[in-house]
Amino acid sequence: MKRLARAIALASLAAVLAACQSIMPDRVEESGFQPSDRPVTVDNVTANSKLAELARAQHPRILATYGGEYSDPKLERMVAKVVGSLTTVSANPTQTYRITILNSPNVNAFALPGGYLYITRGLLALANDSAELAAVIAHEMGHVTANHGLARQKLEAEEGLATKVVSDVLGDSPTARAALIRNKLKLAQFSRNQELEADAIGIKSVGEAGYDPYAASRFLQSMSAYTDFRSVSGATDPSLDFLATHPNTPQRIELAQRHARAFGPPGVGTRDRDSYLAGIDGILYGDTPEEGYVRGNTFLHPKLGVAFSVPDGFIIDNSASAVTATGPGNMAIRFDGVSLDQNRALTDYVRSGWVAGLDDASVHPETINGNEAVVAKASADGWRFDIAVIRAGGQVYRLLTAAPAASTTLDPVARSVSGTFRLLSAQEKAALKPLRVRVVAVRAGQTMGTLAAQMTGVDRKLDLFKVLNAIGPAGNVSAGDKVKIVTDR
Repeated sequence: MKRLARAIALASLAAVLAACQSIMPDRVEESGFQPSDRPVTVDNVTANSKLAELARAQHPRILATYGGEYSDPKLERMVAKVVGSLTTVSANPTQTYRITILNSPNVNAFALPGGYLYITRGLLALANDSAELAAVIAHEMGHVTANHGLARQKLEAEEGLATKVVSDVLGDSPTARAALIRNKLKLAQFSRNQELEADAIGIKSVGEAGYDPYAASRFLQSMSAYTDFRSVSGATDPSLDFLATHPNTPQRIELAQRHARAFGPPGVGTRDRDSYLAGIDGILYGDTPEEGYVRGNTFLHPKLGVAFSVPDGFIIDNSASAVTATGPGNMAIRFDGVSLDQNRALTDYVRSGWVAGLDDASVHPETINGNEAVVAKASADGWRFDIAVIRAGGQVYRLLTAAPAASTTLDPVARSVSGTFRLLSAQEKAALKPLRVRVVAVRAGQTMGTLAAQMTGVDRKLDLFKVLNAIGPAGNVSAGDKVKIVTDR
């Protein structure tokens, strides 16, 4: 509970963790770029063996972090074609790349030594043509080409050693704090310079491969729109997204455009939009059936057969480990499951020590929508908690609601949330289907509003439609255009 309290206290801050890991054709011979017919491993890498050894330790962690591999041969062939085009103009055209599409709605891409490229399906859903995908991949190849991974590891090691020396010698003096700040700024500046260098390398590769070199600046703008949309709507773990370590400023976009002008004015190069859209048509969007679905303010898990809702104003974030929601007044909700012997009393479990600051007198049994339950109160570190433990369908679930100690809304919100917990009927479970990106042609008379209205399972439909299709404030659609919508059909 103390860990949860600290997490909630920091919820309003941006979580910025390393996501860009640089440890990471028109008729082009694609035989060297075909996707594997089994989950990608690094065991069969023959070149760059020392670098591949580094990748061997990281690959399974990446798969675990990003939901495993997303298997779609049509999609993999499209990505492989783009990688093949870039490889023909790279400094090492004999390098064979292994492509893994990660089963994650987060928007990210990175490369590992030995030729391992990772693209999330979330990024593929956001991009709008092959040139934009090429810009992202070429940027990551640029990190590898420039040996940024090894250089950053060396600098981080030096910074860590310097930090220890400063701390040991100077303790907590103002001089020590100033020295540590200088070290951090040095590392941050190094990271920014790496990103700009990778941009330059990537845009050069994209242009030389015949793609539209302005695609890099276009995709940076799409990323900015995506971030703005996510900040209002809520989304998956932002620390796993591309922008977590890719500074996205107007200056960076302007620099990308300046690099692109070396190849000519806007309009030069190919976008290869039709084949790209054909490749992503039908790609999974958002949550997987294994993790359950968020539909508005309700979470539904067809495999577990349970559902619950949060009040208006709360935003649900679904991950493999837990479902969390944040709302007004710094309130937060966490839902997860726990393995518990069927013969163990729920009251005993609540009192078993996992709840810090438990008010023992508050522990009492309840029935929630026909399910055995126990509710309790706790307080710790300036926070108050409501705990509901529910036994349903042979499983045990926990709903934890937290609020600052001065809040007056903890009880009504907690009772509202736990009161919505229920088992899904067989019909409800059968009716739940994953969301997918579908590419449709605009018909005469259709508008952005009517197209967005066709989308299902998402909020702020028109805003999301514009983000997915990179349509700016003054943009519109015309008959015959191909656009992306999100639907469960």
